[in-house]
Amino acid sequence: MTHHENVKIVAFVGLPGVGKSSAVDYLTEKNYPKVYFGGVILHAVNEAGLDITPENEKYIREKLRADEGNDAVVNRINQQIRDLIASGQRRIIADGLYSWTEYKIMKKEFPGELTTVAIVAPKHLRHHRLQTRPIRPLTEDQANQRDWAEIENLEKGGPIAIADHTIINNKDLNHLYSQIDDELNHINFYS
Repeated sequence: MTHHENVKIVAFVGLPGVGKSSAVDYLTEKNYPKVYFGGVILHAVNEAGLDITPENEKYIREKLRADEGNDAVVNRINQQIRDLIASGQRRIIADGLYSWTEYKIMKKEFPGELTTVAIVAPKHLRHHRLQTRPIRPLTEDQANQRDWAEIENLEKGGPIAIADHTIINNKDLNHLYSQIDDELNHINFYS
């Protein structure tokens, strides 16, 4: 736990389908580096020799935490962030902070540097987005199962409830981007 001079880390939190990936893509297109919690899971699914499916992702998400503790993913992410800081990066995006445990660990590891931004949207809209997304689409049943699993098994509600800022993503992408700019200007991320 070291305070780094002028470092800002923004973690987008939210249930599946709220637009976290769209928010992160918007900022990575502006050349801000990201760390991707889901990437840790996808890497572990590949290492296990499994196909990338919602069921296998859920299995690995829960297995990693059962085998190594609820901090398994965040420990890998914190190292990625430390490596980015060591390379001179001062603005970093964290995509997919899930659990209350991860939130507390990141807040302790990066005191005063981590800002959480919850992105929320109505359930029907989230599920429609999940069904129509081009990569790893989910059926309505899979979307419901994933919501429940993430809330019950992964402590996902805490970081959303206690987020520093909240964006309601119920319109188009330009509206989402405008809200992101407003929030990040508020915390001097762009300066």
